Amino acid sequence: MKGGEKGGRKGGRKGGRKGGRKGCEEILISTFTFFTATICCSQLPQFCRRCEVMRMLLADQGQSWKEEVVTLDVWEQGTFKASCLFGQIPKFQDGELTLYQSNAILRHLGRSFGLYGKDQQEAALVDMVNDGLEDLFRRIARQYRHILKEGKDQYQKGLPGHLKPFETLLAQNRGGQSFIVGDQISFADYRLLDVLLNLELLFPGYLNDFPLFSAYVARLKSRPKLKAFLESPEHVNRPLAACIKM
Repeated sequence: MKGGEKGGRKGGRKGGRKGGRKGCEEILISTFTFFTATICCSQLPQFCRRCEVMRMLLADQGQSWKEEVVTLDVWEQGTFKASCLFGQIPKFQDGELTLYQSNAILRHLGRSFGLYGKDQQEAALVDMVNDGLEDLFRRIARQYRHILKEGKDQYQKGLPGHLKPFETLLAQNRGGQSFIVGDQISFADYRLLDVLLNLELLFPGYLNDFPLFSAYVARLKSRPKLKAFLESPEHVNRPLAACIKM
């Protein structure tokens, strides 16, 4: 990978949200080059944080990247949107390869960095976990405004049921003392960590009721490169956190 995230680890984004607005996700361009558009999460929460998993993965793997910003105004003009294969973002470029769809990008990164399990059986389980997390992500996105505006208690009561499949898988793998699949980190671990951290923003302290997840999050957050990224302003000040502060 060439280049660096301007204003971040190696270089970093110029001026943070260049041309963006408060609470807007930015388009990610990696080298691997990502295009991910800035979409105001207060208007379209389902677009928020799609690229954060990719950032976490790349940071933990010691990679650098650069980002470009496509503001909501630019997106609504339609030219950039029309250039995207599905009329959606993120868009990802790796040399001559151009990919759309965030899960396709994650799987590509998983294969590229050996984060897809050690054999076909583990790869199938990684896919299963990621698909399950996609369902959970979409459920959170659909209920996002309701959670923020009308109270969190009812949704929080349902968290044990929503998280049970992943808790079961974690417990089955070395008693919950390893990763979600196998004995090495996979792209599904970054996806699960991102979901658990987002839920912590929505429901502070909820991990106290999930000791396996609490220990799992602590282990992943202690990985030096990932720890540095998670403590960086680029991560801390990015939606979903910015959305909740609005």
